[in-house]
Amino acid sequence: MTQAKYGDKVTVHYTGKLTDGTVFDSSNGSTPLEFRIGEGQIIPGFEKAVLGMSAGESKTTHLKIDDAYGPHRPEMVVEVSRSQMPSEIEPEIGQQLQIQQPDGGVIPVVITEVNDTTITLDANHPLAGEELIFDIELIAIAA
Repeated sequence: MTQAKYGDKVTVHYTGKLTDGTVFDSSNGSTPLEFRIGEGQIIPGFEKAVLGMSAGESKTTHLKIDDAYGPHRPEMVVEVSRSQMPSEIEPEIGQQLQIQQPDGGVIPVVITEVNDTTITLDANHPLAGEELIFDIELIAIAA
Protein backbone atom coordinates (compact mmCIF):
# COMPACT_ATOMS: atom_id res chain seq x y z
CA MET A 1 0.00 0.00 0.00
CA THR A 2 1.26 3.48 -0.88
CA GLN A 3 2.59 5.54 2.01
CA ALA A 4 2.67 9.34 2.15
CA LYS A 5 6.09 10.77 1.32
CA TYR A 6 7.70 14.15 0.60
CA GLY A 7 6.22 15.77 -2.50
CA ASP A 8 2.87 13.96 -2.23
CA LYS A 9 -0.36 15.92 -2.09
CA VAL A 10 -2.40 14.50 0.78
CA THR A 11 -5.99 14.92 1.92
CA VAL A 12 -6.71 14.50 5.63
CA HIS A 13 -9.43 14.94 8.20
CA TYR A 14 -8.19 16.06 11.60
CA THR A 15 -9.21 17.18 15.04
CA GLY A 16 -6.78 19.34 17.00
CA LYS A 17 -6.93 19.39 20.80
CA LEU A 18 -5.08 20.97 23.68
CA THR A 19 -3.61 18.64 26.29
CA ASP A 20 -6.68 19.22 28.50
CA GLY A 21 -8.88 17.80 25.71
CA THR A 22 -10.28 21.14 24.50
CA VAL A 23 -10.88 20.98 20.72
CA PHE A 24 -9.47 24.06 18.97
CA ASP A 25 -10.03 23.02 15.35
CA SER A 26 -11.48 20.19 13.28
CA SER A 27 -12.18 19.41 9.65
CA ASN A 28 -14.72 16.71 10.52
CA GLY A 29 -18.10 17.62 9.10
CA SER A 30 -16.50 20.04 6.65
CA THR A 31 -13.94 20.11 3.85
CA PRO A 32 -10.83 18.00 4.53
CA LEU A 33 -7.40 19.64 4.60
CA GLU A 34 -5.20 19.28 1.51
CA PHE A 35 -1.49 20.07 1.44
CA ARG A 36 1.71 18.99 -0.26
CA ILE A 37 4.21 17.37 2.12
CA GLY A 38 7.48 19.29 2.28
CA GLU A 39 6.19 22.72 1.21
CA GLY A 40 5.91 24.11 4.75
CA GLN A 41 2.19 24.83 4.43
CA ILE A 42 1.40 23.38 7.86
CA ILE A 43 3.12 23.02 11.22
CA PRO A 44 6.14 20.68 11.18
CA GLY A 45 4.86 18.06 13.62
CA PHE A 46 1.58 17.58 11.74
CA GLU A 47 3.47 17.07 8.50
CA LYS A 48 5.85 14.56 10.14
CA ALA A 49 2.89 12.65 11.56
CA VAL A 50 1.36 12.18 8.09
CA LEU A 51 4.63 10.89 6.59
CA GLY A 52 4.46 7.12 6.20
CA MET A 53 0.69 6.91 6.64
CA SER A 54 -1.45 5.04 4.08
CA ALA A 55 -4.84 6.12 2.74
CA GLY A 56 -7.56 5.01 5.16
CA GLU A 57 -5.17 4.99 8.13
CA SER A 58 -5.87 6.98 11.30
CA LYS A 59 -3.58 7.96 14.15
CA THR A 60 -3.29 10.26 17.13
CA THR A 61 -0.11 12.29 17.52
CA HIS A 62 1.13 14.47 20.40
CA LEU A 63 3.16 17.49 19.27
CA LYS A 64 5.68 19.17 21.52
CA ILE A 65 5.77 22.98 21.45
CA ASP A 66 8.67 23.17 18.96
CA ASP A 67 6.84 20.92 16.46
CA ALA A 68 3.63 22.95 16.79
CA TYR A 69 3.54 26.78 16.83
CA GLY A 70 6.73 27.21 18.86
CA PRO A 71 7.20 28.84 22.25
CA HIS A 72 5.35 31.96 23.32
CA ARG A 73 7.86 34.74 22.67
CA PRO A 74 7.66 37.70 25.07
CA GLU A 75 9.34 40.01 22.54
CA MET A 76 6.23 39.65 20.35
CA VAL A 77 4.08 41.28 23.04
CA VAL A 78 4.06 45.08 23.01
CA GLU A 79 2.34 47.78 24.95
CA VAL A 80 1.13 50.79 22.96
CA SER A 81 -0.47 54.05 23.96
CA ARG A 82 -4.24 54.21 23.47
CA SER A 83 -3.60 57.38 21.46
CA GLN A 84 -1.91 55.22 18.79
CA MET A 85 -5.16 53.35 18.14
CA PRO A 86 -7.56 54.62 15.48
CA SER A 87 -10.39 56.52 17.18
CA GLU A 88 -13.05 54.32 15.54
CA ILE A 89 -11.72 51.22 17.35
CA GLU A 90 -12.94 50.54 20.89
CA PRO A 91 -10.30 48.08 22.12
CA GLU A 92 -11.45 44.92 23.91
CA ILE A 93 -9.50 41.94 25.27
CA GLY A 94 -9.49 39.14 22.68
CA GLN A 95 -10.07 41.51 19.77
CA GLN A 96 -8.01 40.68 16.68
CA LEU A 97 -6.36 43.46 14.71
CA GLN A 98 -3.85 43.80 11.90
CA ILE A 99 -0.83 46.08 12.12
CA GLN A 100 0.50 47.52 8.88
CA GLN A 101 4.29 47.26 8.60
CA PRO A 102 6.43 49.94 6.86
CA ASP A 103 7.23 47.41 4.09
CA GLY A 104 3.50 46.88 3.42
CA GLY A 105 3.30 43.56 5.25
CA VAL A 106 0.58 42.91 7.80
CA ILE A 107 0.98 41.34 11.25
CA PRO A 108 -2.07 39.88 13.01
CA VAL A 109 -2.26 40.70 16.73
CA VAL A 110 -4.65 40.06 19.61
CA ILE A 111 -5.44 42.57 22.34
CA THR A 112 -4.53 40.91 25.65
CA GLU A 113 -4.84 43.84 28.07
CA VAL A 114 -6.60 47.21 28.08
CA ASN A 115 -6.36 50.03 30.60
CA ASP A 116 -6.96 53.78 30.60
CA THR A 117 -3.65 54.68 28.95
CA THR A 118 -2.27 51.60 27.18
CA ILE A 119 -3.22 48.53 25.17
CA THR A 120 -1.19 45.31 25.11
CA LEU A 121 -0.89 43.58 21.73
CA ASP A 122 0.32 40.00 21.27
CA ALA A 123 1.65 38.95 17.84
CA ASN A 124 2.29 35.32 18.90
CA HIS A 125 0.13 32.66 17.28
CA PRO A 126 -2.77 31.97 19.67
CA LEU A 127 -1.48 28.39 20.10
CA ALA A 128 2.18 29.35 20.67
CA GLY A 129 3.53 27.74 23.81
CA GLU A 130 1.01 24.89 23.67
CA GLU A 131 1.56 21.16 23.19
CA LEU A 132 -1.07 19.89 20.76
CA ILE A 133 -2.78 16.57 20.09
CA PHE A 134 -4.10 15.73 16.63
CA ASP A 135 -6.36 12.89 15.56
CA ILE A 136 -5.52 12.43 11.86
CA GLU A 137 -7.22 10.35 9.19
CA LEU A 138 -5.41 10.16 5.84
CA ILE A 139 -8.09 10.11 3.15
CA ALA A 140 -6.06 10.24 -0.08
CA ILE A 141 -2.52 10.50 -1.47
CA ALA A 142 -1.71 11.97 -4.90
CA ALA A 143 1.66 12.48 -6.55
